[in-house]
Amino acid sequence: MKLLKVFKDNPNERFMELAADVMRRGGVVIYPTDTLYALGCDALNNNAIEKICKLKGLKSEKTNLSIICEDLSEVAKYARLDNANFRLLKDNLPGPFTFILPALSKLPKAFKGRKTVGVRIPDNAVSAALVKALGNPIMTTSVPVGNEEDYFTEPELIAERYIADVEIVIDAGRGGLVPSTIVDCTGEEPEVLRQGAGEL
Repeated sequence: MKLLKVFKDNPNERFMELAADVMRRGGVVIYPTDTLYALGCDALNNNAIEKICKLKGLKSEKTNLSIICEDLSEVAKYARLDNANFRLLKDNLPGPFTFILPALSKLPKAFKGRKTVGVRIPDNAVSAALVKALGNPIMTTSVPVGNEEDYFTEPELIAERYIADVEIVIDAGRGGLVPSTIVDCTGEEPEVLRQGAGEL
């Protein structure tokens, strides 16, 4: 397992490519977002998604899965965007939000049978560089926040905890403890399901 130290506002491109290559091969990385540190893999690799779900003790078929996209045009490849939702996302992204949208069929088997997908575009240079280097969306889920705060905010301690499970931890300094705001966009009006770091 490698711990890659980067500047949060200007991440090392070679390190981003190394992490993207791990994801292309079905591996899992830990990286910062604009909220919490997160577990990530190639969102188009079913086996990698199952690996992350197992790491968090989740059943993939019963878990709401989220992806990080590079921009709104990539979002539109994997989720249905009407005009109102497009404007909502355009006004609030990049930012600390997860928008629940109707899913399209391009997502892999782990998403099949689901009508929705969570979509993120974090306001974070590292996650933006990572998804760009990968060239696909990143399936993302936060590193679980528990009672020992430092083990979820300090990259070196996160790496210690996940040393046997992930290939790379990207260290961009101490992470946050407040998750993203979750907004359900599948009804007639957007509904905040969880108030987190983002204010609509």
